[in-house]
Amino acid sequence: MNLTISNQYNFLGRFFRLALANTVSYIMEPLAGLISVAFLGHLSDINQLVGVALATVLFNGIYAILSFVRMSTTGITAQAVGRNDREEVLLTGLRNVLIAVGIGLLILVLQYPLREVGFVLLGGTPEAKASAFDYFNARIWAAPAVMINFVLFGWFLAQEMSGKVLLMSFVGNTSNVLLNYLFIVRWDWGSTGAGLSQGITQYLVLLVGLIFLCLQVQWQELKTAAVKVFQKSGFKSAFTLSGNLFVAMIVTIFCFNIFQDLSSNMGTIIFAENTLMMQLVNLNFYLIEAVSLATESLSGQFVGKKANEQLMPVVGVSVATSLLLGLSISLLTVFFPENVFGLLTDHTEVTETIDIYVRWLLPVMGICSIAYIFDGYFLALTEGHTVRNVTLVAMAAGFLPVALGAVYFHSNHLLWFGLSMFMLVKAIMYGVQLPRTFRSDPEEVTLKTESQVTGLN
Repeated sequence: MNLTISNQYNFLGRFFRLALANTVSYIMEPLAGLISVAFLGHLSDINQLVGVALATVLFNGIYAILSFVRMSTTGITAQAVGRNDREEVLLTGLRNVLIAVGIGLLILVLQYPLREVGFVLLGGTPEAKASAFDYFNARIWAAPAVMINFVLFGWFLAQEMSGKVLLMSFVGNTSNVLLNYLFIVRWDWGSTGAGLSQGITQYLVLLVGLIFLCLQVQWQELKTAAVKVFQKSGFKSAFTLSGNLFVAMIVTIFCFNIFQDLSSNMGTIIFAENTLMMQLVNLNFYLIEAVSLATESLSGQFVGKKANEQLMPVVGVSVATSLLLGLSISLLTVFFPENVFGLLTDHTEVTETIDIYVRWLLPVMGICSIAYIFDGYFLALTEGHTVRNVTLVAMAAGFLPVALGAVYFHSNHLLWFGLSMFMLVKAIMYGVQLPRTFRSDPEEVTLKTESQVTGLN
């Protein structure tokens, strides 16, 4: 019995290596962004900083929605790795790269309406918008590279090549800092320089990724796989899964944007407090997403290998790890709010009263830790329709009714309760469906996921 238990958990080393590499990779991005902001913050014209901040919100929103390309790549590739199906691994990468290129080119074609509509919604002074336009016009040309990098990151992670992802992130973020210094500080190009830095960085990351790809894939096997890349069934699977994840991402971002919009209507102090607390929620997201990616990679491989007995241990370890991270951050903040938030702002009128709401971080970040892990697990099963349906129900039954109550009673407590309910409904709905994924025969699970991806169920 002990030997059986030991075998079930023999993935722990692989899991924590993936999670650690993903965490370091994720943390590099916001750190590089902070350094870029610091360069702009020391310029005499504050509109350069404000403009870039506005444009960054727009880009973050666009690419957050389109990150489904990475998610859909990882699950399908991991299952192919588990089946030891080298050709399907290559086909998945090729198909999703083609989809990514198409989306990237579409962004370039639609850049004018995206820019105009985006900045109408974001607002800002004419001077700040001028800087934001300069940044947007320079950075937008990197859209194809960003989309292809999503695919490469997901493809490498599914094969447990986290070292390659880590090196790509290191090259990208290091070059971003260096280019920002060159363009902003040395050459005084302001927001245009910041946009160029981001754009060039993405193409450098793409170059590194393509070098890794060339070293890993033989020309002959790539040529053989390319013949089948346009098969209708394969593209139908990719588009179906991607479409479901696209809807889920739209709904999630909608809920968080509504939360921010309603916060802004409750007064400057409450809006500032909620904004600071959301910074910690976002930090928690970065850490949990790294664990979720490890979950997705390993669970997908076990499904492909038909090693169904490994799925429950993976989920258990993932949930325990993510809960430990989420609750540690939230408890630290609850017990020492002025110390934690004092690092983020000098405005005592905000930090002195934030402890009224800070306890909401416990349920939000705790439940969020579980829900995000389940996202990754069901993505590993390539059950995009499950992720979509769960997210839609969580918005309609969990978040929106409570958010409407928050508006009616003008209550920030209800607003945070609504965000908690969004996560709770997701976690419960996923939890109800977990047993059937564990009980099913491994072959049945594989057949189910394949048929669900192609839309047959």
